[in-house]
Amino acid sequence: MKRELYGATHDDFRRSFRRFVEIEIAPNHEKWEQSGRVDREMFRKAGEYGFLGMAVPEEYGGLGQDDFRFNAIIGEELQRAGVIGSGMCLTLHNDVVLPYLLGATDEQQRKRWLPGMVTGEIMGAISMTEPGAGSDLAALQTSAERDGDHYILNGAKTFVTNGLNANLYVVAVRTDRTERHRGISLIAVDDSTPGFSRGRHLDKIGLRSQDTAELFFDNARVPAANLIGGEGRGFGILMDNLAQERLGLSVSAISAAGSALRWTVSYCAEREAFGQRVLDMQNTRFTLAELAARVDVAQVFVDHLITLHGRNELTAVDAAKAKLITTELQQAVVAQCLQLHGGYGFMREYPIARAYLDAPIQSIFGGTNEIMREIVGRTLEQTYREER
Repeated sequence: MKRELYGATHDDFRRSFRRFVEIEIAPNHEKWEQSGRVDREMFRKAGEYGFLGMAVPEEYGGLGQDDFRFNAIIGEELQRAGVIGSGMCLTLHNDVVLPYLLGATDEQQRKRWLPGMVTGEIMGAISMTEPGAGSDLAALQTSAERDGDHYILNGAKTFVTNGLNANLYVVAVRTDRTERHRGISLIAVDDSTPGFSRGRHLDKIGLRSQDTAELFFDNARVPAANLIGGEGRGFGILMDNLAQERLGLSVSAISAAGSALRWTVSYCAEREAFGQRVLDMQNTRFTLAELAARVDVAQVFVDHLITLHGRNELTAVDAAKAKLITTELQQAVVAQCLQLHGGYGFMREYPIARAYLDAPIQSIFGGTNEIMREIVGRTLEQTYREER
């Protein structure tokens, strides 16, 4: 399908990043899958080549390219190459963490953190989920009590992407126990903070090269100057930024579905059974035709939302719709494509097998798809009443 989302500058950026993936990521992907984390040197090289913090203004060392289409290209190319686990440190850094440090920080904080976010000296992570609080962020218990010029943090976080490799964490904490949503604040925690420690390197079924860890705060003493956006504003800031995070997940999901289709068409064109190519069997063609049509339709919707996001018109509801339909489509496409690979689809040496293991988390992180249905469902009556 011909897409009209990108221009010549984006095409040049895509070629450069595709080459970076071919040289720096793909040859190391299997090694990093085995070790469970990527080499930080790759991350620093990404900064050197201009693939980190593209939206950061030039005065802080960035390119000043506040254009989410560059972020989308990175997500698409990682899925195209089948190395999303090894490249997720880049997408999380750019799509998820950076907006907090761009939009909710003061001038002194931006000077401290943004240059390193661009060069790769700083790898960012965001820490929201707790052992007892996942999608229900208002239930989080990690506390931050003011003590002079510092906050004292106590609690635990889990499922932290970039948890092992990151050195700056945006942490959601409770600064007021008498409030739910309005009691939540955001504090940036450096990994050298006394009382901060990393816990287990979590053993996942998929995205194995993307490091995921637990974090612990035991009377961790953090400068009050690291408070982001003011006390009690954390939940609102999180809600403001989750739409872009979910759009990024949608880009990744629809790209993963398209890649699975491409691998499967190539496999079926080469594989023979009963004296003919598998691709020439009607059942195969019908299955792939339906999947291709569904992927193209979803791609049009995602591209439209990227355009709206560029105009600051992306809504939380539309982002939730996109995340819901694309992540579930990804799982459906990958599962049927694995079936068409037959026994070889069960072998990890084939990208479809790894894609099958990587896919389920897409409908969980960034807010479970049950939450996405709730977000959309709450608006239905008003939306359709207005349209009558």
